[in-house]
Amino acid sequence: MTTGPATGIDIVYRAEFGRALATVARMVGDIALAEDAVQEAFADALRTWPERGTPVNPGAWITTAARHRALDRLRRESARAGKEQDAVAAQAPIEEAEVSPVPDDQLRMIFTCCHPALSRQSQVALTLRLVCGLRTAEIARAFLQPEHTVAQRLSRAKAKIRQAGIPLRVPRAHLLPERMPPVLACVYLVFTEGYFATSGPSAVRDELCDEAIRLGRLLCGLLPGEPEALALLALMLLQDSRRGQRRSADGDLVPLEDQDRSAWDHGAIRAGLTCLVSAAADGGGGSYLAQARIAAAHATAPGWADTDWSAIVESYDELLRYSASPAVRVNRAVAVGFSRGFDAGLAALDEVADDPRLAGTHLVPATRADLLRRAGRRREAADSYRAAWDVAGNEQVRRFLARRLAEVEAAE
Repeated sequence: MTTGPATGIDIVYRAEFGRALATVARMVGDIALAEDAVQEAFADALRTWPERGTPVNPGAWITTAARHRALDRLRRESARAGKEQDAVAAQAPIEEAEVSPVPDDQLRMIFTCCHPALSRQSQVALTLRLVCGLRTAEIARAFLQPEHTVAQRLSRAKAKIRQAGIPLRVPRAHLLPERMPPVLACVYLVFTEGYFATSGPSAVRDELCDEAIRLGRLLCGLLPGEPEALALLALMLLQDSRRGQRRSADGDLVPLEDQDRSAWDHGAIRAGLTCLVSAAADGGGGSYLAQARIAAAHATAPGWADTDWSAIVESYDELLRYSASPAVRVNRAVAVGFSRGFDAGLAALDEVADDPRLAGTHLVPATRADLLRRAGRRREAADSYRAAWDVAGNEQVRRFLARRLAEVEAAE
């Protein structure tokens, strides 16, 4: 690796934690045991890789080491008096998982995280932890909640999975429709964490984007013709089509208006539009469909100046009927600014700026700064860029904000 040992292992952690955990959990039938084993495997890597060198396949090394750790723990437990039944029970789901409709460890893990016995917040937190590999502090930042609160929620949810005997499997076909909505939501969470990383050195985590799209295709295969699954896949494909242009050769963020549209993945755009047409065929609606229409408006515009901002505002208005997210209202304010003037966009932003769910994030000050910059109010824009930089958690985002700040300061 070209980076230092700690940084290199952190990259492997972000890329491989979820996959290793899902595989080991299937092998031993116990999510908590698998998580401990994967953590121990990474601790082993931190101790040994700097001296021995990084393995050719670090993910396989971690998975193998974690499997050995987990099996050793099971053997020790089974050797203790009165523990034989517990050890057998911990391995009982393995055979059942093997005959589930889709032989995919990550998909099994998502369905387990989204079991109806768990609360919605627990489902989301578990997915971010066990599938995306986010640390507790990162999840707390995403939830805008104290770290200890999130840690307790994760602990209770994992305990409930174990105590209730929730299996690590994709449910039977007749149960899929009722189980699909939270699973779709969590797959989209995986994608958004990849496309807009909460923290870390890069604003984009390619492995999570790829994994979410792969899972989205699997879900469409599980329920062929399901409009919401098709709409979600359309949304991810259309957004992902420009992933390669979101970063410069130097690793800096490139805003949408400055991207080379000829270098977008036009195959992904075509596939996304096909899914969008199929999803809209029954005349229904939904949050993913509304978001996919927004993504399609950007993907099909020949240039930034050709963007149909009025249609995007309409799609945001539709989206607000399904989602109370303040982030949606912030993004709508941007579209209003381009459609009706930047002062109108700032007024729309003011309507959501005090939402407590946005406190401590860079979303409002960064959006305000951009609208002020475009309105020619550079001094106010500089103040907002500084405020956004102070709270941004991602290093690439902070560099982008610093670059914009330098631009408006130079123009004053």
